[in-house]
Amino acid sequence: MAARNYNQNCPIARGLDVLGERWTLLILRELVGGARRYGDLRAELPGIATNLLAERLKELHDAGLIDRTDLPAPVGRTVYTLSDLGWRRVLPVLQSLAWFGLDRVDPIDSGPVSPLNGFLAGILLGFNSAGAAGVEATCRAEIDGRRFEFAVTQGRLAGAVGQPSVTITASAADLVTARLGRATPSVRQRCAGSGLPVTSTPLTRCAARFRCPRPSRRERAEQLSFGSR
Repeated sequence: MAARNYNQNCPIARGLDVLGERWTLLILRELVGGARRYGDLRAELPGIATNLLAERLKELHDAGLIDRTDLPAPVGRTVYTLSDLGWRRVLPVLQSLAWFGLDRVDPIDSGPVSPLNGFLAGILLGFNSAGAAGVEATCRAEIDGRRFEFAVTQGRLAGAVGQPSVTITASAADLVTARLGRATPSVRQRCAGSGLPVTSTPLTRCAARFRCPRPSRRERAEQLSFGSR
């Protein structure tokens, strides 16, 4: 299928030529949480046709935004990850969209909160780049039984490297409630200080880089600045 574009020499139009197709940003959203197999992406993106997923993955790979790795035996599977370029350039886009859509999500009491929404609230929207200077750690977030992996390096988020030195545990409902600024005293206590309940030794410094209370507009701008580094 021929790629569609806006035929406009404008940075927004050029960006939409790459990111504006249906499902593209949701695929990238999934890869922020770590390496995913094709089947993992199909399972987490109900409604996407298998041929369309394959097409989108090829487009993103050709654009240099994701990497494809064939794991050796006995695993023998292909996994997809965000490339370094993807982490640097796409992550701020996802973060901005998440801020835009945060107030539009269904109320917490309307049904279960997905682990992915907890990850977006606690990690993607909670990362404090200004406070992350000097922190080098691979992190694992365990949210309601689902695992997400990423790294904190050079004041920004990046792909996980090696085994995690930090484990973060939390419930999705607590993270989203705290992010919306509607936390009860018990939720605030569970999310106190570091922003997340955590385990492991380097964690006090690392977890302090994630904030559960909803930041001010100025703080949001500071958080977004890490993508330009």
